[in-house]
Amino acid sequence: QVQLVESGGGSVQPGGSLTLSCVHPPRTSSMYNVGWFRQAPGKGREFVGAVGWSGMKIYRVSLEGRFTISRQNTDAPVYLQMSNLKPEDTAVYYCAVGFGFLQRSVNDYEYWGQGTQVTVSS
Repeated sequence: QVQLVESGGGSVQPGGSLTLSCVHPPRTSSMYNVGWFRQAPGKGREFVGAVGWSGMKIYRVSLEGRFTISRQNTDAPVYLQMSNLKPEDTAVYYCAVGFGFLQRSVNDYEYWGQGTQVTVSS
């Protein structure tokens, strides 16, 4: 079982910034990828970005330039830095762990955190 804990959500005005963090178990026994997803009210869960165990990163194309994933090392928390936030970024943000090739699909991630709410409004 892989336990994940997200934090850093909150309310922010349009144009503002937030950084979310995802604490995950040390990668001592498994090489896995950490992905970020979000789910807005009434919508499906969508891919935001992910970092592979090798350090490779991929992003949702429409979010590139505003959202950045970072980490210090493979055991450190994974951060999602969000800037120039828009009302349409309002959602519950989840981090998740997957194995194998770095993927964008919800179905390719096996373990999920509880999510953290991000609200962008004036």
